[in-house]
Amino acid sequence: MPDLPNARPLPAGARPLVALSGGPDSTALLLWLLESGLDVVAAHYDHALRPGSDRDAARVTAFCARLGVPLLVERRRQPCPRGSLQAAARDLRYAFLARALQETGRDLVCLGHTADDVVEGMVLHLIRGAGLAGLRGMPRRRGPFLRPLLDVWRSEIEAYLAARGVEPLRDPSNADCDRFARARVRHRLLPRLERDRPGLVRRLHHVASIAARLQADLEEAAGALLDEGGVSRAALREAPRPVRFEAYRQLYGRLPALSRRQLEAMDGLALEGRTGAGLDLPGGLRFHLEAERVTIGVARLPAPTTPALGIRLCPGCGDPDVAHLRPGLPLRVGYRRPGLRMRPVGAPGSRKLQDILTDARVPRHLRDRLPLVFAGDRLAWVPGIAVDVEAAAPPGVPAWHVALRGAGEIPVVPSPSAHPRSLVS
Repeated sequence: MPDLPNARPLPAGARPLVALSGGPDSTALLLWLLESGLDVVAAHYDHALRPGSDRDAARVTAFCARLGVPLLVERRRQPCPRGSLQAAARDLRYAFLARALQETGRDLVCLGHTADDVVEGMVLHLIRGAGLAGLRGMPRRRGPFLRPLLDVWRSEIEAYLAARGVEPLRDPSNADCDRFARARVRHRLLPRLERDRPGLVRRLHHVASIAARLQADLEEAAGALLDEGGVSRAALREAPRPVRFEAYRQLYGRLPALSRRQLEAMDGLALEGRTGAGLDLPGGLRFHLEAERVTIGVARLPAPTTPALGIRLCPGCGDPDVAHLRPGLPLRVGYRRPGLRMRPVGAPGSRKLQDILTDARVPRHLRDRLPLVFAGDRLAWVPGIAVDVEAAAPPGVPAWHVALRGAGEIPVVPSPSAHPRSLVS
């Protein structure tokens, strides 16, 4: 009986969720995983984009029931986002699969994309204009999503199902060459190229495999540059241009992907821009230039919610999120204003607040949102960063245990090594 010898085994101990459309590829994937002895759960998303899709969902449900496979089914209720119908359907399906993964407590989502899908994706990317990532067709794994069948051809899938007497669903949109570019590539372009140059499709798949390995190396090198939600500007200056661009993509981490023009603009700022400069990005985000690194955050933050102070008498504790201040101080919460200074515990002399925040690596665009605690008009505590000498309670005596309550999103110091421990109460 035909098998799928080129399918990639799953990681040891994996408990997969199968994205099951009911078509040939996902059906073969489900059967192959079951025959491999794995504990499998399936998930089916009904896009509700054509008449009869509910009947397809019913057939998938019945199929899983015969196999004894637990199944999650969801039907689209909300309108599709504007733009490409296929892109919108894909985004909704992946969002459903992410929810299903969380609900079932599984390790990963297995997708049924095949070697043919790799080549079709590669050609579509080349037609639109693509780099190394597009040349690979699609990644074998991205986060929890895994594609075990990327070296299995569609003809092998059909033979595998036929040998088991399984007739899968057939989505008519896959043959709609008038509406969908992928259908035109699948049914018109690639067959003509293969007819003129026999073996071309497999050679394209080989090229995509090489590109995938090179892209994996590139992603690993770029990932090594990321640190605590940012990238060091010094490291960027030493990295090759392709690694820098991939680092920006990983830092952004959203879809749709950044354009080359946006990546070039980010690169120019990172290498030569002045501290405080920035660039607006899709999705309401902004590329921020700090003194020593670059970050990506929300472009327009809502007005901060001023937190309340929680104060109680404390004999002394090791809570790193509070300050121990002298009892009786007239404490209040405020925000940064020009000219603020303090004498931090453990540091010599008086220092500007601006310099303290810079040394603590608080992003410039978040500094005005950082709640500060004042004793009268004097700056007493920069939460998580520094306590003023005059406000700090002497060691070994009862003190006010001061905490911020309901602070919402407060800028966080990126790393404990960014400031001496002695600066924190």
